[in-house]
Amino acid sequence: MTSNRTWLVALIGALALGVGVLSWLLRPVEVLGVVVGLSLIAGNAWLPPRLVRVTGSVLLGLLVLILSRGAFGLAPGTLLGVALGVAAYLKAPIGGHRRVTFMVPSLVLLIFVTTLLMYYAPGNPFAQERASSPQVQAALRAQYGVPESAVEFFVAYMRRLLVDSSFGPSIKVSGRSVEDLILPALPVSMSLGLLALVFAVSIGLVLGVRAGLKPNSAADYTSMTVALAGVSLPNFVIGSALIIVFALKLGWFPVAGWGGYQHIFLPALTLALPYAAYVARLARNGVIEVMQQDFIRTARAKGLPEHVILLKHALKGALLPVVSFLGPAAAGIMTGSFVVETLFSIPGMGQWFVRGAINRDYSVVLGTAIVYSGLVTTFNLCVDLAYAWLDPRARGQL
Repeated sequence: MTSNRTWLVALIGALALGVGVLSWLLRPVEVLGVVVGLSLIAGNAWLPPRLVRVTGSVLLGLLVLILSRGAFGLAPGTLLGVALGVAAYLKAPIGGHRRVTFMVPSLVLLIFVTTLLMYYAPGNPFAQERASSPQVQAALRAQYGVPESAVEFFVAYMRRLLVDSSFGPSIKVSGRSVEDLILPALPVSMSLGLLALVFAVSIGLVLGVRAGLKPNSAADYTSMTVALAGVSLPNFVIGSALIIVFALKLGWFPVAGWGGYQHIFLPALTLALPYAAYVARLARNGVIEVMQQDFIRTARAKGLPEHVILLKHALKGALLPVVSFLGPAAAGIMTGSFVVETLFSIPGMGQWFVRGAINRDYSVVLGTAIVYSGLVTTFNLCVDLAYAWLDPRARGQL
């Protein structure tokens, strides 16, 4: 009881300190928005199962409606949202509903905090316009829907997002909506990220399994040295080295650009190597632990070959820590592609996020942030499903 009270007092004190710092930095209504968002996210853990199931089904239906209305229209989107919401209420596990009830307020809080950061950053979208009189700036703000208050912009943006299912017009790219800019760049970033994830898992597993099967050997030391180099070097150093060796010296790949498989190999490898190092270390520890288990000794006593023992019995258990890492790895690869896309002149989403941040193009920054958040959430859900498939003990948590 005393321990619980101590933790409760510490939590209340931390919250009070956080609110005090926010009150010093932000306006009262902005502090209230952040506190409400954090409370909704934290309160998700204490919701009763029945309420979680109802709330998750409703939120899932609304998400499907918002996403499908722009493509199929209001009536088909509504029908699809209702159908999936009812199906989720009847069939989806409670863990899936809880993830949805956590994801939606997290996404709204992300939009709100991103809006605050953009407004509190120096400058504004119209600071470089030739005509800088207050009347002209007011007309430009009205035209693009950019009020002077961050809260007003957040409310207007959420209304546009919910009612029109649109990210809105770009402020700096005349006559183009955010969807026109992001949609062609999304497949590029997805292709780069997925190939980098495949490289990271493949290279990491080869190094890690090789090291784990022969711990404290030359193969182990060599693999872990390569992994340590991958962890230590940042992306732009790895990318520059790959360009110098394979593009400028050997001429095997183009220096930059986008067009074919030759253009994607070096940037995907640049993105993958740091994460391959982490995968290698996790796989090594997992293989060492699993190979010491009793069922491995039993398999050896039966006379099974080592490759059968590894592939059929040991590898599945050794992959568990690697699969747990794939969620953060996918998030890091997707959000870390900004530097690599800039280094290799790849027309992905990273360029629009960087340009939007530099030019204070609020709608572009929010649009890319929402897309990246959705991708990260999807990857994490896939990782949870893969983990449950590998470990039956985790299936009851979904």
